[in-house]
Amino acid sequence: MSVLIQFLIVFGAILMGVRYGGLALGLWGGLGLVVLSLVFGVVPTAPPIDVMLIIFAVCMCASCMEAVGGLDILVRIAARIIRSNPRYVAVLGPLVSFFLTFFAGTGNAVYAILPVIYEVSYNAKVRPERAMAGAAVAGQVGITACPISAATAAMIGLMVQNGHPEIGLGQILMITFPSCLIGVIVASIICMFRGKDLDKDPEYQARLKAGQVEPPQPISNEKLPREATWSVLIFLGSILLIVCAGFFPELRVLHGQTKPVSMSLVIEAVMLAAGALMCIFCKPNMDKVAHGQILHAGVVSIAVVFGVAWMSDSFINGNKGFFLDLCGQLAATAPFLFALVLGFMSALLGSQGATTRAIMPLGFALGINPWSLVAMFPAVNCLFILPTTGPALAAIGMDRSGTTKIGKFVFNHSFQLPGLLMVIIAVAVGYVLVPILT
Repeated sequence: MSVLIQFLIVFGAILMGVRYGGLALGLWGGLGLVVLSLVFGVVPTAPPIDVMLIIFAVCMCASCMEAVGGLDILVRIAARIIRSNPRYVAVLGPLVSFFLTFFAGTGNAVYAILPVIYEVSYNAKVRPERAMAGAAVAGQVGITACPISAATAAMIGLMVQNGHPEIGLGQILMITFPSCLIGVIVASIICMFRGKDLDKDPEYQARLKAGQVEPPQPISNEKLPREATWSVLIFLGSILLIVCAGFFPELRVLHGQTKPVSMSLVIEAVMLAAGALMCIFCKPNMDKVAHGQILHAGVVSIAVVFGVAWMSDSFINGNKGFFLDLCGQLAATAPFLFALVLGFMSALLGSQGATTRAIMPLGFALGINPWSLVAMFPAVNCLFILPTTGPALAAIGMDRSGTTKIGKFVFNHSFQLPGLLMVIIAVAVGYVLVPILT
């Protein structure tokens, strides 16, 4: 009964945070932790500092790139790819979103290409929901395939903490990158046939006749400064350096040391250094950097990780014996069902990094094979189950045709089908790849 009441407190804090939105998620998580500690004696664990610092470092660097127009270069490349074959925008849109997350290190980069996806879909008379919903989810799925994401860094750290240092960045990406990519491609192809095209959709036609549909806004093609190109080269160079450090641990061994520096520190230091190089060679307006869309989204993500992940991690650690007894039989007979736990909790926590940091340790404690946990890693991308994420709300707002929407029962929204398909396929492919590649 005590654990049930504690769970209701955690659940209630998350729901109140979702209701207020933004930074409130972190604040309510803090209140929940205080209640758990004072009333039930739950001892707070250490806050997920590394996850928060990685998000902050990556977003600071990406915001510098955004301030000088570097993000616009990536978006224009993405737009060129999407416009190359408008009839297949439902596949190209999610694919571009996936790779944009892979290179940018944040799923929030999808904001910039959603207007392009809507423009191409609308002009090609393709139902925008197919591409808009798919792109919003694919940008999140790309997190577990990204070498510089906080979730990936947290997974690497947990492997080391639980006695599996041999499973590093290279080994994790060897499974998650192809599995997530296949999940995005297959799900997007299936969703190409979802719903009716605009010229055959009676609901859209009724809104069109009533003058409720605005045509897409033209996308700016103004010439970008040379500094924008330099910022992209610096950013991509930093990603390449991080990937090399992950694949070759000997590069992380400092002079006079025998053990390699952790990947979390590498990501944080390299991203900060890349931002400093942009200051030298690209001269971004630092006020613009501080108020950029990427940095703003990053601060909200940090708040969520700080409050909600800390509360959830403390709750699970304080009741670890109960959860081990409850899930022990499950782990022994059907360990793959732990993916359902990851998916459910990610929907509540609203952050892949927070879910990995707070919930994945339970998988290790249950004795689940670490390679199986790698295969299940994409399950932390189930943020779409509740249509409250930034990319989902942005896709709904930018789709002026009204096809991308939240249903009457909340859960029957546009993102549920592509999201479930992408995650389920990614986990299944991961399980297939583990015995082949290991």
